[in-house]
This record gives sequence, structure tokens and C-alpha cells, in this order.
Amino acid sequence: MSFASEFRNRARVVASNLRHRQIIRTALGNYETARDRRKATYQDWQGARQLAAETKWEAINHLDHYLLDFSTRLEARGTKVHWASNASQAREIILAIVQEKQARSVIKSKAMTAEEIHLNEALEKAGLKVVESDLGELIVQLRRETPYHIVFPSMHLTREEISALFEKELGSAPTLDPEELTMIARRVLRGKYLTADIGITGGNFAVAETGMVSITENEGNARLTAALPKTMITLLGIEKIIPRLDDLALFLPMLATMGAGQALTGYNTLYGGPRQPGELDGPEEWHVVLLDNHRTELLADGEQRDALHCIRCGACLNVCPIFRNVGGHTYGTTYSGPIGSVITPHLRGLQDWKHLSGASSLCGACTETCPVKIDLHHHLLQNRRNAAQERPDNLEEAAFGVFGWLTRRPAAWKTVRFILQKIQPLTRQFQKKPWHPAKPWTQTRDLPVIPSESFRDWWKNRPKTSKHD
Repeated sequence: MSFASEFRNRARVVASNLRHRQIIRTALGNYETARDRRKATYQDWQGARQLAAETKWEAINHLDHYLLDFSTRLEARGTKVHWASNASQAREIILAIVQEKQARSVIKSKAMTAEEIHLNEALEKAGLKVVESDLGELIVQLRRETPYHIVFPSMHLTREEISALFEKELGSAPTLDPEELTMIARRVLRGKYLTADIGITGGNFAVAETGMVSITENEGNARLTAALPKTMITLLGIEKIIPRLDDLALFLPMLATMGAGQALTGYNTLYGGPRQPGELDGPEEWHVVLLDNHRTELLADGEQRDALHCIRCGACLNVCPIFRNVGGHTYGTTYSGPIGSVITPHLRGLQDWKHLSGASSLCGACTETCPVKIDLHHHLLQNRRNAAQERPDNLEEAAFGVFGWLTRRPAAWKTVRFILQKIQPLTRQFQKKPWHPAKPWTQTRDLPVIPSESFRDWWKNRPKTSKHD
């Protein structure tokens, strides 16, 4: 089955699940209230968006320069920097580090890049025990699912479902108290931090000026993941670069506002290297893996390059009517929602994933909410155009060719219109048949009724009310 067919099948099931829809609407309704309250505290929200967009434009359009600055400063403090061209190479680099350290267990904080390269599966195949330390990620890991949302991995689940999961997988007592559910996970995880040989993290921003990785979180799990194991590995997409340390004064509160409706995320940590002489904690060895995985191909596309500005706040998912109805798992890929529909065809192949760009209302809500002003809904249209140009649909092309020929010839158009009027009742019967060629369109839409009088005839026969008529 094609990815497009799988998407349609999953969408049909999820969209009809009213309980699921209510869970998501409630969660996103609460998010919107908190987000708008925080946005209102900005003196000039649109000015902040513009500055953020310009800062990311500078970083991405001088990516070669800033990446070298970043890696040089990291290496000067003892960090080992690795460059991965694709997902396979990134997995090989990380597995080589793991095998060199003769590691047996890995603790991992939230990292969408790790989901992108299917890192957990590779580590488990190599015989390692991998534990997710983020609460939402731990929940979906126990359910053997992928994250539902890039910020809220388990937002599709209720407290009852999480309690039943913990009872089954962790042997805990049933409870619907959110704090107690959190403490159950905490008790399980504390021992994992102490016994893990390697800690793996992602990163939110990479500061070129100082050679530091900024990690923002609400649980403190990433700090423990980085501080307790002897070896730390950070997997970063190369687009996470920002030029200056001062830029964090804008991006950290902006990420918190749009990601979770917060003034500032609970924990914001800067990592500049492994443990230095005289320091009490931190990893003895730190590896930073910089991941390309088709990002430079997107960088070469001047039209859609700004998709690399994304700070992974998830705001576009939260306002997207398609995401709200079909859910995150329906997309079948790491990055869902509008941003995922834009970048996945670049990361995983245009023809295989072009259907995601068609799964859009083109309402523009994603573009309007994006804190770095990515032109998302126009990029969806551009993906559709590029897919059609790369592999034209001969039937569609022929149909539009005939339509174009007719519209340029009034007499022929009038004849065809007359014929269609006469056979219209019969056509409406045919469109209900499963073999009807327009079935994909007409199964959710009615063909418009052809008016008894054309505009041209109406104009010619209209009452003359003045000499100008």
C-alpha cells in the first residue's frame, strides 16, 4: 500500500472518531488560551516575529560560515563533532560511539532528529536497552508508538489510558491524579539515569558565537540525561544554528509562548563542552552529531529555503484544521502538520509524500501563526506544483487541455454547455456509481447545477436601465 493510501485510510478512521476529536480540541483549546495570554504580554508581537524571521534568515543564508564557527568553538573545549550526511551515516556514527564505550544501556531525552533517523530501532537492534526520559516520550514508547505531536508526544491520550498503561507496563497502582502519574514515571526513571552508560539528547538551538547547544524543557530530564552518564551524545539538525548568544533572549521566550503558552520554559540549559577541570558534574565525553539528511537540498531551493527557519514549536500543528481532525499519527512521518507536509517531501521524496501537501485547506492559519514567518501554505502549493511538473498526470493534463480549448471558443463552449444541461440528470445518477471516473471528487462533493441561463445570455437579455447600458 502506498503512503498516500495509508494516509487516506488512517484519516478516514481518525476523523470519524468523535472521542479522539474531543480530546484534541480540549487540549488545543487550553493551549490557545494560554498562548494568547502570553502573546499579549509582548510589547510588539509582530515586531518580534519579524526580528526572529530576519535572524533565522541570516543564520540559514550563511549556514556554512556559522556551522564552522559553531564546530570550531565546540572542539576547542574538547567536544568531538561529527558530520552526518544522511540518516544511515548518523546511526553508524552513534552506534560506533556506543560500541567503543561498550555501553549496554542508553537514557534519551526528547529529540525529533532521533525519531527522524529511527535511532531507537537501530540501538535496540544492536542489543541496547533504550529508555525515553521525557514523560510524553516514555508513554508513547511504552505503547510502542511514535510521538503524536512534535511538542506533546502523548496529547492524544487520557489520564485513564495512561494509568492503565502504567499499571500494565510498570506495575503501578491505578490513579487519575496527574501528579501521581508523573511521580510513577519519576521513580522508574531515577534508577535509569544512574545506570545508563550513555545519554542522548537533541537540541533546540546551536549558538555559533559561543559554540553552545541550548536545550529547553519542562521536566529537567534532559539535564539528568546529560549530567549523569559518562558519555553524552547530542544529535542536531544543521538548521538549528543561530548566530549570537543574545538571540536566545528572543527565541527562548518565543519558543515557550508558541510551543506551550508559557512565559519561559521550566529549564533552559546551555552546553559548551564536556566536564572541564574543576567542574563537579557533566559528561566526561561529549559528542555532537550534526545531521544534514537532505537539509542542504532544501537549502538550495531558494523558493522554500525558509522552511529551515522552523524552531519546532508546533504552533502550526495546533491551528491546522487538518491536523485537528486526522491527528498526528495519520501523517505516517516524523514531522506532521503543515511544517511536516512542507519538509517531508524534501526529506523523504516528493512523489511518495506529495499527498501531504494536498492534505490542506490552504486557510493560511499556519503561516499566520508561525513565529518565524515561514510561508507555509504557499509552500504547500509549491510542492503540489513541483510534483505535477515532475510527474504530470496525463489524464488531468488532457482534461485541462480540452477545457482550455473550449473556453477559447465561445460557440463550442455554448454547444457543450447545452449538451451538459440536457444530460445533467443522467450525469448525477452516474456520479453515484463506484466506477465513475470522478468518484474521488464526487464521493464528498456534489457537482454544481448548471444554470438554465448563461452569464453571456443574461447580459445580452438584461433590462436596459440607462444609456450606458
